[in-house]
Amino acid sequence: MDSQTAVGTKAASEPSTAGRLKPDSLGVLGILFFVLSAQAPLTAIAGAVPIAVGIGNGAGTPAAYLLAGVVILLFSVGFVAMGRHVVDAGAFYTYIGKGLGRPTGSGSAGVALFAYCAIQAAMYGLYGATVSGLVEHYTGTHVAWWVWTLLTMVIVQILGASGIEMGARILTAFVLAEFSILIVFALVTFFKGGGPEGLGFSDSFSASAALQGAPGVALMFAVASMFGFEATAIYGEEAREPRRTVPRATYLSVGVVTGFFVFTSWMLISAHGASRATAEAGKALGSGDATSFVFAPIAAQFGGWVNDVLPVLLATSLFAGILAFHNSANRYLFALGRERLLPHGLTVLNGRRSPWRAGVVQTVLAALLVLPFAVLGKDPVLTLFSWFSGVAVLAMMLLYFLTSVSVVVFFRRSRADTRPWNTMIAPVLGALGIAGGIWLIVENFTTLIGGDRTTAVWLQLTVPAVLVLGVVAARVTKGRAVRP
Repeated sequence: MDSQTAVGTKAASEPSTAGRLKPDSLGVLGILFFVLSAQAPLTAIAGAVPIAVGIGNGAGTPAAYLLAGVVILLFSVGFVAMGRHVVDAGAFYTYIGKGLGRPTGSGSAGVALFAYCAIQAAMYGLYGATVSGLVEHYTGTHVAWWVWTLLTMVIVQILGASGIEMGARILTAFVLAEFSILIVFALVTFFKGGGPEGLGFSDSFSASAALQGAPGVALMFAVASMFGFEATAIYGEEAREPRRTVPRATYLSVGVVTGFFVFTSWMLISAHGASRATAEAGKALGSGDATSFVFAPIAAQFGGWVNDVLPVLLATSLFAGILAFHNSANRYLFALGRERLLPHGLTVLNGRRSPWRAGVVQTVLAALLVLPFAVLGKDPVLTLFSWFSGVAVLAMMLLYFLTSVSVVVFFRRSRADTRPWNTMIAPVLGALGIAGGIWLIVENFTTLIGGDRTTAVWLQLTVPAVLVLGVVAARVTKGRAVRP
């Protein structure tokens, strides 16, 4: 099989398919900013690091991020190899269908869409609560979180329909703002020689440090923080020279994200002092404001004005992530419509060749996920954000695992690429690492969602249920998932 058998190429040539998304719209850096936006760096650092340090492996948390990055890098090798032969906005489900068959591809399509919609809904919950708090703090006026969330859904829909270039510009500005303040803090701390106990390299990266406490919990949150890097393949149709751009963007994204989390978490621990970091993180968690573990040392470094700026950047960080996942989800809907797994009307493009009708459907899905929590008066952070982010991470990890297995099967069968490292060794190692990550997530799911055991079990069951329903639907209807 050669590049002419790519799903995207076939889709363009067959009468049952719709037009293609706008080509030559994104370069490596454009795709990189979509990835960084999806991961919402400030949100991930302020939300995950205090928990990983407080109830995970303490000062050894940076080592957990490093290990998670290695696992994702191994996965990326096979992911990129497959991407050279399959270019399509459906990414995961086309990859999985190529190796594991149409029904499994259909099931994975449902899981992918579920994951992207769930994580976006989760971010809407935290975003609404954050903006509501900011407005009340500065104006004294209380407006319910769901009002800001619904208003933002309209704005996101408009931006999504304005074309991929507009989204890239907006996300670039937001990501640079949040990324810069964290990196500058980390660099200043590093060149000053660290905090009260120095840099503490061995306290964070030695074997004993990595294995202390509950390393599984820290690794689970580290893996969860990597969510979103796979968007590099989703934008393959809109990339310039996709068979060169997507691999470069993927490896660059994994490298930048891993380096960012490892370095920033290390410097945060150094700023507190390795021997005190766990206690400080626990204190922040106990106070109900986990972000203080991150915001306090940054304010100590740069001044009190940071305490006014960082909450605003947290809101823009969440907005950027929401917009990025909106773009990912509507491209999945577009691809499913083009494959006729969903109504063909989802493939309608506007004048900017943006899948606006798929975007409308995605926005409606987001509203349907969010509104029950508003109607029932549930806490948007403790329920909507916590529950759906946990489900989304579990769903995405399942997709990573199935993709790794599919890569091995596809290349063993097609012989389109015979490089052992790229098509066998790295994907197998990646699959083993991801399987370990799935086990850790399932084992510690109650901690991940911050809820009770019964809720955790029901939420976990939704992921295999969506997969099974997709597989059954494909077999019963003989629907066309991914063309083998």
